Amino acid sequence: MPALAVPALAVPALARAHAAEPRTLTFSHLHTGERLVDIEYFSGGSYLPDALGEINRLLRDFRTGEVAPIDPQLLDLLHGLSQLTGSTQPFQIISAYRSPATNAMLRARSTGVASGSLHLSGRAIDIRVADVPLARLRQAALALGRGGVGYYPGSNFVHVDTGRVRAW
Repeated sequence: MPALAVPALAVPALARAHAAEPRTLTFSHLHTGERLVDIEYFSGGSYLPDALGEINRLLRDFRTGEVAPIDPQLLDLLHGLSQLTGSTQPFQIISAYRSPATNAMLRARSTGVASGSLHLSGRAIDIRVADVPLARLRQAALALGRGGVGYYPGSNFVHVDTGRVRAW
């Protein structure tokens, strides 16, 4: 028997009301020193192409300069983290998009880098936030249940991605 589609009416009214609200993010890239402050990437029920382009550029592979599209769902995940934690500080970016060359180089140096890393497709980001303890950021990411969450307290970052829900 085929699965039944869930009608839009089953989505809580509050979630639908918030779905069209503008979404902004603030970033500080730790390797390049670049910042984007309160960039509105979603408004009026649509993603804003110019803002997405600016975000793609900031979240590029800082080693090679290669720019690739960042998954808008990843941005929504970050927005959700910001709201859930109540943070007023920028997301500090350790790593976002990675080119195949960068990923291969990192893989050669470490056993913790996946050959099929979601960083390669703009679906993963390594972050921290100055006003949110790392363990709390991890808990918030797990609570959202929107993808993978990696916890790296020794390196002082949390990895989040839009892959399947999992944690390490």
